[in-house]
Amino acid sequence: MTEAEYMRRAITLAKRGLGTTSPNPMVGAVVVKGGKVVGEGYHRKAGEAHAEIVALEKAGQRARGGTLILNLEPCCHTGKTPPCVNSIISAGLKKVVVAMQDPNPIVNGRSIGMLKKAGIDVKVGLLEREARMLNEAFITFVEKKRPFFVVKGAMSLDGKIATRTGESKWISNEESREYANQLRVVMDGIMVGINTVILDNPLLLPRVSKPKRYPVRIVLDSKLRIPPSCELVKTAGKFRTLVFTLPDSRQDKESRLKSMGIEVVRVAAGENGRLALSAVCKELWQREITSVLVEGGGELNSCFIGDGLADKIVIFYAPKLIGGKSAPSLIGGKGIDFLKDACRIDITSVRRLKEDICVEGYVHRDS
Repeated sequence: MTEAEYMRRAITLAKRGLGTTSPNPMVGAVVVKGGKVVGEGYHRKAGEAHAEIVALEKAGQRARGGTLILNLEPCCHTGKTPPCVNSIISAGLKKVVVAMQDPNPIVNGRSIGMLKKAGIDVKVGLLEREARMLNEAFITFVEKKRPFFVVKGAMSLDGKIATRTGESKWISNEESREYANQLRVVMDGIMVGINTVILDNPLLLPRVSKPKRYPVRIVLDSKLRIPPSCELVKTAGKFRTLVFTLPDSRQDKESRLKSMGIEVVRVAAGENGRLALSAVCKELWQREITSVLVEGGGELNSCFIGDGLADKIVIFYAPKLIGGKSAPSLIGGKGIDFLKDACRIDITSVRRLKEDICVEGYVHRDS
């Protein structure tokens, strides 16, 4: 096998930590000696051993003179676990191959320098594109100091997310909803606006048996209108729930919500008088929420698109035509005047889910 094939194995191993390593990145590691894998591992959960430590422990003395291949630069700082670079140096490896440098400023090339100083041959950049896609949420969280936002929606072929009366269950089919639930399982948080709460009374929980963990439920509610009788509030004692509101919203309502388990977070208003999404992002970043699935209506989606915060889109098209000028669309707000200002999407996949069509892509960024 080639180094690239071993790196693909490391990336495959890393994916096993999807949904459980946050706020840490997903990392897989393979120790190779004499053309054979003598140890491998992955980071299973935040606070537990890192991938390279697991792989080196499995390799034992067989690691001496071998090659360590992993998808991310090892850490050189003490967090919940000791620095991995020291153990790598002590293992007597001849070579270390990493797909990409760690964007975290307290690492970012330091570990590579330490390995080279110790006389270890270091190769950087093998399958870097694949490695960056794997940890896109972690990279965004570190570099932009905000979560990675995925805007998800289900709509008819004519772009409607509900009828003019507000009925939206169910536009998409069961297969689409199942895939949407798989997305919920691997994201740190699920976000909706207060109108979605009032209209749909959602639970915002993955509808799967034995999920790896439950995402944080996030509601944007500038006037603190959330009903104490809604499902989100009634279950807040069991599932973490954040409600963002303005500084001047009802204090008496906050006290009642807090007594029911809701975490009320007051943030400043933006130019439109609504919650400033930049302030919301800062609060989520401080709480180490690295990825958020935005499941709101057209107005919330419009704010994320307009503020340049949407990173990725996942849209389910159902073979239905709803019509109606007043029926809500996936993207609300004022809209644009000229096509040259349209938000462009770099589509990565289009697939059938029985009769539905799922389109995924990244919001185009001019570089």
